[in-house]
Amino acid sequence: MDVLIHLFVGLHIIGIAALLGGFLTQMKAMGQGTARFVPGMLHGAFTMLVTGVALVGLNQAQGAHLNTVKIGVKLALLIVILGLVYVKRDEGKVDKSLFGLVGLLTTANIFIAVLWT
Repeated sequence: MDVLIHLFVGLHIIGIAALLGGFLTQMKAMGQGTARFVPGMLHGAFTMLVTGVALVGLNQAQGAHLNTVKIGVKLALLIVILGLVYVKRDEGKVDKSLFGLVGLLTTANIFIAVLWT
């Protein structure tokens, strides 16, 4: 079971890397006002959602104590990110503030994961 959990943690990290990487590659375009949500951002957010739910289930199956408040906050942030990216994915350019919000929420999600113990 530990190997499976570690596998899903790795996939979860790949998802966050795709989301944050997509954001970072569009930062120059954001400065010019032509940033857009690339498909990798949507796929990364969806990967995070699926693997995060799987991790919660696997950890509960093992009897591990889970911080449900932390999980709920991370899930809420991810749903907002996923919703914004999904709705605006086909637009040629996205407003700077909206694009920056997705980057901020993604970064906040990372720091919550790492620092909230």
